[in-house]
Amino acid sequence: MKKIIAMIAGAACVLVMAAVTVDGYRKKMDKEAPMNDKHQKHHPGKTETATFAGGCFWCVEADLEKVEGVTAVISGYAGGKEVKPKYEEVSRGATGHREAVQVTYDSSRVSYETLLDFFFRHMDPTDSGGQFVDRGFQYTGAVFYHDGNQKQSAERYMMRLKASGRFGRPIVTALLPYTVFYPAEGYHQDFYLKNPDHYKRYRNGSGRDAFIEKAWGRDLNHGKPREYKKPDAALLKKTLSPLAFQVTQENGTERPFDNPYWDNKKQGIYVDVVSGEPLFSSVDKFDSGTGWPSFTRPLNPRYIVEKKDRSLFMERVEVRSLAGDSHLGHVFPDGPAPGGLRYCINSAALRFIPKDRLAQEGYGDFTFLFEGP
Repeated sequence: MKKIIAMIAGAACVLVMAAVTVDGYRKKMDKEAPMNDKHQKHHPGKTETATFAGGCFWCVEADLEKVEGVTAVISGYAGGKEVKPKYEEVSRGATGHREAVQVTYDSSRVSYETLLDFFFRHMDPTDSGGQFVDRGFQYTGAVFYHDGNQKQSAERYMMRLKASGRFGRPIVTALLPYTVFYPAEGYHQDFYLKNPDHYKRYRNGSGRDAFIEKAWGRDLNHGKPREYKKPDAALLKKTLSPLAFQVTQENGTERPFDNPYWDNKKQGIYVDVVSGEPLFSSVDKFDSGTGWPSFTRPLNPRYIVEKKDRSLFMERVEVRSLAGDSHLGHVFPDGPAPGGLRYCINSAALRFIPKDRLAQEGYGDFTFLFEGP
């Protein structure tokens, strides 16, 4: 009887919330922009900024520009007190600035956490005296956080990295509040494109790539998204369960409290049962009391499409996968702080991959989520 009452209450909550959500929490959703012939891209991404110091800014700029969703990377000087410093002054260590890069990114396509992970995989976080052949404070590593959310994300990531014991030495990269950034001289911008031979000689001789390969292996994918595809309808009919087909292909909804993942507490990630796109993580899962798997945010926003749903005589925000075009569920504004969102997702649309199988199944880039406490 308790379960029946809870089911009714959960369903009622969804219906009531659906009727009032869009105006309240999706005013920030701009007019739906065409994604392709089938999709509408969810609210055009908010442009955000991240600032990192990882030694020679030629290298850090070249690496971060490869990340899908990054729209600009500027080399410059950060954190010191000298106003409008020159390269000669910074390189002598006379200004208190570090060589750094400022990254502009589309948060609907790449998360700050993904940028953090990519940054840390392309520098030596254990070096307190510089980076590789470049020595001195001006070449030491740092994450300059722009707000409380970035600070919290960086703290969590660095805690996991320290606890993982991957390097066998302490993590010494500084975590500092962002204060100031001055763009470097024009000839430093896109140096790897303007002077490819010089850059390659320097990069190869610096020891950076040798360190990266030893520490992380060859599975970095250089920030490029893995390709995911939707199988044809006939194959889906054969391979999906009837419920999974109904949910993902016919916009169905499974029963609350009667699905495999609503109370799953294991560590791992949830991928689209159709395409394999990585969608959500156990790190962001919480018990919403509704009987469906609930998450505070997507694992990677680029794989999520949000659309206005005016079915059932109400207006809601539907959640679909990008490549698979699978109906996943809906998103509501009654989630926990700080984001305040609840991604209410059907278990039938998901496949769970436990943390100890991520590498075997081709999702090794996400193991960092579960390294350490």
